Amino acid sequence: MEFKKTAIEGVWVLEPKVFNDNRGYFFESYRQSDFDEHIGRHVEFVQDNESKSSYGVLRGLHYQKGEFSQAKLVRVISGRVVDVAVDIRKSSPTFGKYVAVELSGENKRQFFIPRGFAHGFLVLSDEAIFTYKVDNIYAPQSEASIRWDDPTINIEWPIDPKDVVRSEKDMQRGVALADAEVFE
Repeated sequence: MEFKKTAIEGVWVLEPKVFNDNRGYFFESYRQSDFDEHIGRHVEFVQDNESKSSYGVLRGLHYQKGEFSQAKLVRVISGRVVDVAVDIRKSSPTFGKYVAVELSGENKRQFFIPRGFAHGFLVLSDEAIFTYKVDNIYAPQSEASIRWDDPTINIEWPIDPKDVVRSEKDMQRGVALADAEVFE
C-alpha cells in the first residue's frame, strides 16, 4: 500500500498494490499496523458503512460534532465518485480549504479523512457503491451539514449544479461555513 500525503495535513490518499491475473484481482485493503505507521497515530475503526447511489447524488458535506466526531477511511467498490474533505478546524492554517480525489472501483484508492473535517462525495458514474470505516459511532444528535455549494469553500464539483441530487435533509439542514459549528 502506498500512502500519499495531500495538500492538507492529516488527509491521505492510499493506493493499494493490486495483483491482477486471469482470475481477476486481489489486493489488501487495510492493515492496522501499516495504517498506524503511515498516518502517525492509532485510529481504531468501530463501524463500517456502505451506500449505493445514482449519478449526480451528492452526499454531504457531513460531519459529527463534539465527542462524536469521526475519522473516516473511505473507498468505492464499484462506480466512480469525487470525494471531498473540507478542513473545519478553526485553528488550522488550512481552515475552509478542501482536498478532492477521484475514487473508483477501478483505481481502488482510499481516502483518509481525520476528525475535524466535513466530508462529502458526488457520484460521477451511473451508480456507485461507497464504503467507509469510521472511528466513532453514528450519533444523530451530533450530526451537522455544510452547504455543498458554499461560496467561501468554492468546491469545483465536476457536473452541472442542476444535475446534483441531494437529500431533503441536506437541503434543509446544510448551513454556510460561516454559520457552522466548527472545531477549534
